[in-house]
Amino acid sequence: MSDKLSVIVPTYNESGNVETLVKQIDEALKGIDHDIWFIDDSTDNTPEILKELSEKNKGVRFEHREGEKGLATAVIRGFQIADGDYLACMDADLQHPPAILRPMYAAMRSGADLCIPSRLIPGGSDGGLNLYRKFVSGTARWMGKILLPCLRKISDPTSGLFMFRRKILEGADLKPVGWKIMVEVLAMTQYRLIVEIPYEFHDRTSGESKLSGKVTMQYIEQLFGLMKRGVKHDRILVTRWSPEFVEKMIEKYAPEERMP
Repeated sequence: MSDKLSVIVPTYNESGNVETLVKQIDEALKGIDHDIWFIDDSTDNTPEILKELSEKNKGVRFEHREGEKGLATAVIRGFQIADGDYLACMDADLQHPPAILRPMYAAMRSGADLCIPSRLIPGGSDGGLNLYRKFVSGTARWMGKILLPCLRKISDPTSGLFMFRRKILEGADLKPVGWKIMVEVLAMTQYRLIVEIPYEFHDRTSGESKLSGKVTMQYIEQLFGLMKRGVKHDRILVTRWSPEFVEKMIEKYAPEERMP
């Protein structure tokens, strides 16, 4: 197994962020076999910037979609075309710090089926959210845990930042709507071990938030749909790593100076 990582990034009008994001991802994953797949629905000049980045950096790939829109379908498209042994999903707005990818990769190499960074365990922070966004995020978590048993052991189950083994997608009937793609993956795939690691959610540096009433209603629609079609999960283990343990596991499974 090559342990290659593919990072999937859905983009919509993120021209001010994508170049910085690529630099930070490459720095975070120095020495690790990886590529970055942008699935782009932009109406600004983001496609032109992505084209330039892909021409300069062989690890950057992108697909610009004209006839289809939506974060969830963009991520699914990324899952389909990326070829990593591990797949990661993160936002383009830099609120998900790329540095977290290395400890996530270490968690995967340690045997996890999924790694989910959490703002809500010791060492984590959701300081990048204003009070309104914190309320919306907390309400989404609460609803998800009530309606979907597979989310109840997970501290931060509605995040858009996660990494998993490609093999858990085998046979999964993913039909997401809206923006909570990780909820779809958790409800529709089979896995045994989830590792949570702490991270600090950052302020948006450029562009505008995509949160709207429409995506909120899509999330509610998604939850009720998953109540009916979600797969049965047995004996799921969720383990949480402290910041100190994260450093030990990086040294063991993803030390920068020893990676090929």
